Amino acid sequence: MAVDVRWATTGDAVALGVMLCEMAVHYRQPPLDSERAMAAARKWLGEESPAYQHFALAFVDGEVAGLASVAIAHPGIDLERLLFLKDLFVRDHARNAGVGRALIGFLASHCLSEGIGRIDLTTEDWNEGALRFYAQLGVERHGQKIFLRLSGEALAAAAKS
Repeated sequence: MAVDVRWATTGDAVALGVMLCEMAVHYRQPPLDSERAMAAARKWLGEESPAYQHFALAFVDGEVAGLASVAIAHPGIDLERLLFLKDLFVRDHARNAGVGRALIGFLASHCLSEGIGRIDLTTEDWNEGALRFYAQLGVERHGQKIFLRLSGEALAAAAKS
């Protein structure tokens, strides 16, 4: 099965919207309204500069099969930038067919070509499939950091301070 991976463009809003809806269900969130997801995808893809990519999409036979949502952070170790992989998601019917590996390979190649020194990522502790997948890639568990979140009322309070 040939997997085509590329950076998402404004023409990929529908594909990105489909992925956002399926991700919400997979990550045990309430289902998203598809129109709302499509509107968000159009907005996000339309406002980004070409030099900074947020989404890589994987296609199999022209149908969207996977998504990587990323951010580039400065500086990393020894002044090298890092790529933070926020989400890697492969649709149920395309799992175990090389889509995830193709997305990671695409991101790794991008890092090497752009002088980005590493990929950092997180996954839920209950997501055993993701943990197995990352272990097969040689991803090391890095116990030096604790994942924290500022949201809701605490976010609003921080904005006022």
